[in-house]
Amino acid sequence: MTGLDPTVSPLDADDLRSRVQKRLDTFLRAQVSILDDISPDLAPLAEALTDLLRGGKRLRPAFAYWGWRGAGGADSDEAVSAAAALELLQACALIHDDVMDASDTRRGMPAAHRRFATLHQNNHWVGSPDAFGVGAAILLGDLCLSWADELLLTCGLPADALARAKPVYDVMRTELMGGQYLDLLEQAMGGGSAERAMRVVRFKSAKYTIERPLHLGAALAGASDDVVVAYSGYGLPLGEAFQLRDDILGVFGDPAQTGKPAGDDLREGKRTVLIATAFDAATAAHEGLLRRHLGDPGLDADGVGALRAVIEETGARAHVEALIGALTDQCFRALDAAPIEDAAREVLRGLAIAATSRSV
Repeated sequence: MTGLDPTVSPLDADDLRSRVQKRLDTFLRAQVSILDDISPDLAPLAEALTDLLRGGKRLRPAFAYWGWRGAGGADSDEAVSAAAALELLQACALIHDDVMDASDTRRGMPAAHRRFATLHQNNHWVGSPDAFGVGAAILLGDLCLSWADELLLTCGLPADALARAKPVYDVMRTELMGGQYLDLLEQAMGGGSAERAMRVVRFKSAKYTIERPLHLGAALAGASDDVVVAYSGYGLPLGEAFQLRDDILGVFGDPAQTGKPAGDDLREGKRTVLIATAFDAATAAHEGLLRRHLGDPGLDADGVGALRAVIEETGARAHVEALIGALTDQCFRALDAAPIEDAAREVLRGLAIAATSRSV
């Protein structure tokens, strides 16, 4: 690759998104065969995951792959296979996250636990449809976690490359689960400071989405410490900016773009940096509205509009937008100075723009 076509998403450089999908499809066919041998009753698990994996931007595989390429790794199907494993880890995180948040939808479809609850209900089985749905979704997420390991460790790259990458992958999973718990804790505590909310951003999303995938690709390629440090300088602020953009979209985003109903984060009562900043700057009237409506699962369009107005009037949205801009500038400075291949630098720049503007 010598240059990016400006009409093509950076996620499709080297035809990566299509290649990741093909590898996932091949892998899933083999796993479905195993499930079929156990029992045909397991077909709904395979169908739910197949549907989920047809969507998504493939950001984590992209950063892992271009982390590999930037560190001097050659294009190969084995590297694509290793990167694709992160999409199964992401599926695990999404399925479990939707259970914890009691979300109804994911990528414009019923969330896994809702899907299995409907299966129970339609078949008039005994017991609670909701309990069945939650149990089935937890098991499906666990399967994805197991399969992610399997795909990574059987990607075909040399054993020494996998031995270098495995510690990075282990830390990545631990940080993700720790961040998920911190997110739950913030919800249970009713929220706190913007600093605490930013800690959730860092460990639940920023490291997991960008920094650690870059490190994984670098480790597979045998990168120097200088490259790994440069990837952190680029990836961590970009990951934080990415999640802050996601938080804004969770309140103000178009459902056609987000795959979730308008204002869904407000119904779930997510304690984001955006919300923490609004509380910090709220008048008594603003705080009353926030406490009355935030986390109300029955919040209607008028309630969403009232909370959006509070976030605008307190300056919280403008503050977070400015923070996104500052973090993005920081990541570009690190990228410009990074000792990596120029072709990868070009794609990583495009990915940064796309991730923070959500044009992917």
